[in-house]
Amino acid sequence: MSIPQSGGGPIESYDQLAEYLESGCKPAQDWRIGTEHEKFGYCKDTLRPLPYDGPRSILAILEGLRDRFGWSEVREADKLIGLELNGANISLEPGGQLELSGAPLENIHQTCDEVNEHLREVQAVSDDIGARFIGLGAAPVWLHDDMPLMPKGRYKLMDSYMGTVGTTGTAMMRRTCTVQVNLDFASEADMVRKFRVALALQPVATALFANSPFWEGKPNGVRSYRSYIWRHLDDSRTGMLPFVFEDGMGFERYVDYALDVPMYFVYRDGQYINALGQSFRDFLKGELPALPGEKPTLSDWADHLTTIFPEARIKKYMEMRGADGGPWRRLCALPAFWVGLLYDGAALDAAHDLAMSLDTETREGLRVAAADHALQGEAGGVKLHDLARQCVDIAEAGLKARARAGAGGLVPDETHFLSALKDSIETGESPADELLARYNGDWRGNLNNIYTDYSY
Repeated sequence: MSIPQSGGGPIESYDQLAEYLESGCKPAQDWRIGTEHEKFGYCKDTLRPLPYDGPRSILAILEGLRDRFGWSEVREADKLIGLELNGANISLEPGGQLELSGAPLENIHQTCDEVNEHLREVQAVSDDIGARFIGLGAAPVWLHDDMPLMPKGRYKLMDSYMGTVGTTGTAMMRRTCTVQVNLDFASEADMVRKFRVALALQPVATALFANSPFWEGKPNGVRSYRSYIWRHLDDSRTGMLPFVFEDGMGFERYVDYALDVPMYFVYRDGQYINALGQSFRDFLKGELPALPGEKPTLSDWADHLTTIFPEARIKKYMEMRGADGGPWRRLCALPAFWVGLLYDGAALDAAHDLAMSLDTETREGLRVAAADHALQGEAGGVKLHDLARQCVDIAEAGLKARARAGAGGLVPDETHFLSALKDSIETGESPADELLARYNGDWRGNLNNIYTDYSY
């Protein structure tokens, strides 16, 4: 999850809220790719999750990365809660999941190099203390009480609030992981087209990357339990945002939506002030109960935007949020998928036509079907396997058209990063299907084998 935002003076008018989003617009030559991925850490001998501090801990991992690889500290209330280096950040999710928020890069070759270097560094530090990491959409065995809440004020507030608005909020915080990619837009019109594609086709990403078929030691009956958890989290800040497909969609319409999402907090002087359930509209009028008489800054607005969790969301860029965390090779496949769809004009046209062929009911049905059945799901007469094949074909064409070479020019484009997804299209199976086959086959129902066979 996000760290506190910085910069930006007081908000003097409503127009500044949309202008903040619009300030992210940039020409195509300046578009970048920012990949984020989370993973669970555990003790190699006990298979228990890493606590925050101690000789084998998240703190020891952070300190090892700092001392061995030159990362700079990020602290909150004198607790080490993250690292930064060359435009990238390492942060902690609520249950101790370690997240890399990558630097904005020009192509998928650079993205994959960054992912590989990060995982090698994490592996080196982990080996020294007897820890390991695994990429899954949801913790397969651990219970809620097994997962320590990280020492961040934001998480303490959220933890207490989640149970009042849904049934799965604390499970999301402590026991799920994702991989996502952040992409740019050129204009308001370009944002709207990309946003519609991102939302309508997000179930395809959920299906292709479904990787959480286990919960509390046994199969949970779905392929992406992480996606199931998000559906039952908090209706006021999650979902497929049907208004994005209506006439009049633009930055101001998204602002109106965001203003109606209840607040979590206000960040002041290194402290998170409880504003749970309060209104940013009241804040604009100086009537926020948490800070009576005080009006927000643009940093407060930026913070508030990080507390909104639809399947895709916009800030000064667009975030794709529908995929489970997963194995090493799929961490590069997700940005390849979305870059292929959105960063080439002809590919975007084809993807937009596909997205707009799906009505509201079908889009929502596909979201449910993707979580439940992955590539074997269907809704409104649309089969996810067929839709995924179309999307991957479009993405491949988009990457070919981009023609971003790698390996010193020896690799002509970025299409090979889609290979894992093409394998899934060929078989009709997601990573979750592979895990279930192992569970019912050579693992003989013993989930401890998942750590041996699927850790980084």
